[in-house]
Amino acid sequence: MPRITTASVLVDNQARALAFYTDVLGFQLKTDVPLGEFRWLTVVSPDLPEGVELLLEPDEHPAAKPFKAALVADGIPLTSFGVDDLDAVHEDLVAKGVTIVQPPIDMGPVRTLVLDDTCGNLIQLAQMTG
Repeated sequence: MPRITTASVLVDNQARALAFYTDVLGFQLKTDVPLGEFRWLTVVSPDLPEGVELLLEPDEHPAAKPFKAALVADGIPLTSFGVDDLDAVHEDLVAKGVTIVQPPIDMGPVRTLVLDDTCGNLIQLAQMTG
């Protein structure tokens, strides 16, 4: 049976993405392999260091930038990450100067917020509430 081992986030700058995803969101570096101009660069949740890796993938494919721009223009997050206490995370992100596109809101059994990851994406954080 297949399982998810790696998920990608298309980023416009791998160094800036690494700083944001580690220093701001709290992921930890897992893999950093130089591949010419770019790197195979993954981060993981510190709670699950052997879990799913998030690949900070360069958005160099011709379709990537228009795809990302269209999602942002429509306010659609590229992906979603789970958190245990969304309100506490929100306070921390605001203190760090993160651009919050959608403040915490209840949506049925989930509470979400949407942020700008500084690398061309909107990212949703979600806490299950029901």
